[in-house]
Amino acid sequence: MISARLAPWLGVLGLGAGGGILLNSTQQQEGEHLMLAAAVPSRQQQVAALSTSRPNQPFDLLVIGGGATGTGIAVDAATRGLRTALIEREDFGSGTSSKSTKLVHGGVRYLEKAVFNLDYGQLKLVYEALQERRDLLDNAPHLTSTLPILMPCYKWWEVPFYWAGLKAYDLIAGTRNLAWSKYLLPSESLRRLPTLAEANHDGSSLKGTILYYDGQFDDARLNVALATTAAAAGAAVANYVEATGLIKDANGQVTGVHCRDKQSGKKFDVHAKVVINATGPFVDQVRDLNGRGVTHAVTASSGAHVTLPEWYGSAGVGMIVPKTKDGRVVFMLPFQGSIIAGTTDAPCPVTARPQASADEVAFILDAISDFLQIKVRHADVLSTWSGIRPLAADPTAQDAGNTGNIVRDHLIFTEPNGLITITGGKWTTYRRMAEDAVDVALATGRVQVAHQCTTSRLKLLGGQAYKHTQHAEVAQQASEMLPSSPACSSATARHLAAAYGDQAQHVLQLAAAQQLGKLLVPGHPYLEAEVVWAVRHEYCMSVEDFLARRTRLAFLDAKAAAAAVPRVAELMAAELRWSGHKKRGEMRAAAAYLATFATPPPPVPAPAAAKQAAA
Repeated sequence: MISARLAPWLGVLGLGAGGGILLNSTQQQEGEHLMLAAAVPSRQQQVAALSTSRPNQPFDLLVIGGGATGTGIAVDAATRGLRTALIEREDFGSGTSSKSTKLVHGGVRYLEKAVFNLDYGQLKLVYEALQERRDLLDNAPHLTSTLPILMPCYKWWEVPFYWAGLKAYDLIAGTRNLAWSKYLLPSESLRRLPTLAEANHDGSSLKGTILYYDGQFDDARLNVALATTAAAAGAAVANYVEATGLIKDANGQVTGVHCRDKQSGKKFDVHAKVVINATGPFVDQVRDLNGRGVTHAVTASSGAHVTLPEWYGSAGVGMIVPKTKDGRVVFMLPFQGSIIAGTTDAPCPVTARPQASADEVAFILDAISDFLQIKVRHADVLSTWSGIRPLAADPTAQDAGNTGNIVRDHLIFTEPNGLITITGGKWTTYRRMAEDAVDVALATGRVQVAHQCTTSRLKLLGGQAYKHTQHAEVAQQASEMLPSSPACSSATARHLAAAYGDQAQHVLQLAAAQQLGKLLVPGHPYLEAEVVWAVRHEYCMSVEDFLARRTRLAFLDAKAAAAAVPRVAELMAAELRWSGHKKRGEMRAAAAYLATFATPPPPVPAPAAAKQAAA
């Protein structure tokens, strides 16, 4: 049964006793978009709901992990009618899911490997990802967009080679293709990307570019949208709830998890018929919660990125470097008024706070400098970050150390104790991964669903009534409600529409009602009202949460994020009733977190390093 504290929400959200949205047969057959309420239960209510489960009154499904895969599973399960719970030991998307390249894509480089290596696994991944790409763009229209990307050609043979490859990319997408790729003359290429090099590092002149299209998205905000959508569908979801141990029955089967609320320190148990481990690079830690040792199912790979001023590129087009000097692929993409460039792909240890190394940053800057008319300066880097890809692979394989050759497909397996683990995959295919995981849970026979999977046509919160004219309507509303506020600017209106979709007007109303229409920091479109909104409606519990995942300021400009810390802490302290001690602790924690985005000093050149060693 759902907690009595959540009962009033069921009527508002149109939920059944099972916790899922009630779908009629017409909706299931015709694929109409399901309507979700904008309001979601508070975190306090969610933790209360989690703690009410009992051995004889368990949840149908408990998900451990609040990244893309975990929250996707929660949405899928709740909308199928399962009584669903989800716990995340940090914030939603605090790990890998907020640190991607921000592309919704099939994977151009995976297609190349599929062709040259005759690798069916790579080809299958590209096909599935291109199908999912279209669904993701449709279901979160405010958080996604179609992005044109240029592939420069400096050898004549590259023109037909890359043209043919990208035409194959289009054909594999079929009717779900975004737009057809095409060849652009050098003059047209330079018009679209003025900083593109007219000659590359070996003196070869630009022969033109191949223009193709992929999707782009705000990964962290999409993760938050999935969490709140799951909550609106009846799932009990809570961040900062840690799994400290597995609960087992007399037969040794997993029937729940011992938990600790990291905000209050309270300990409680969550009982469930099926438990799914969806903790990304940390799945092996959860599998070994009982301390008996497990064979690792994940190979970790680091993906470093840098953020640069927008004038290094173009606001309307990205660039892919198909092959760097050492054979890797690097992207340079516009993102929220800046340019992000990356990524690397190398084995790494699994840590909670990975950082981009000096060598990784230098590699990225050197790689894109070879394809630009201007040298990329280390001093211009605004932020750096690194995410850990959880690659599902056999660690005993001969090429286990070469993470670039591991297929980015997902893996689902069931332990002898009944724990289901899902790992691998990529952001673009999160929905398919979630559907597969719930199907595996159903195959156990321990749970039954009322409805079939409908997530391929489920618009997430913020996207249900979103229109592509939303930014213009927001600007009009801002001029009426906040006539002298920065909210009236085009940049802020576009930001609010893109971040909140059809809920942007409610953020404006909050700003007007509480006189929170000021900018948090100069040069960026974020309003003070967004802090309060995030606390009230998006489970924002720390200054870090807001600066990194409710907005993207930490990723875009680390120094600006640091400047915003005091005001963000002040607004959150008022909302969450922090003591002075708690507020100061939050500010120190935010400063320590933002230090991981600082640009590392450039590596010492090899000859200089040798001289220092000799001295």
